[in-house]
Amino acid sequence: MSFYPVAITAAALMLNQNTHADVSVVVNRAAGSVLTLPAAYGSGCKYSILVGTTITSNNLIIQVANGSDVMTGNAINAQDAGDTALAFETAADTDTITMNGTTKGGVKGDRVELEDVGPNLWAVNIFGSATGTEVTPFSAAVS
Repeated sequence: MSFYPVAITAAALMLNQNTHADVSVVVNRAAGSVLTLPAAYGSGCKYSILVGTTITSNNLIIQVANGSDVMTGNAINAQDAGDTALAFETAADTDTITMNGTTKGGVKGDRVELEDVGPNLWAVNIFGSATGTEVTPFSAAVS
């Protein structure tokens, strides 16, 4: 297990408990990345994803490993229009986070916290920034 931040520049990566749990995973790829979580079984492992480079093309996607896992939680994004913030909740079938560098977050400094809290269940909290007409970063895209 590493105790130092892990820098990611790959287009796609399968996260694993030995390398990525309980450390900061810093995504430094302006063209985005697809990060796949391990299957949730209640390990208590925490994954902390930090946007180290603002996404300028494509997306930063964080998705579950299979069609049985879902996410529960919320996203709080600072709004660029003033001293305000917007909050978004997951839906019952949420399994994917998509950050595009603007309306869905993905700005340098944004943080996604995920915890394997039970069989097929990830708890998620996003603290970030969004611009334009902000929209939810949550969706159901894994089958």
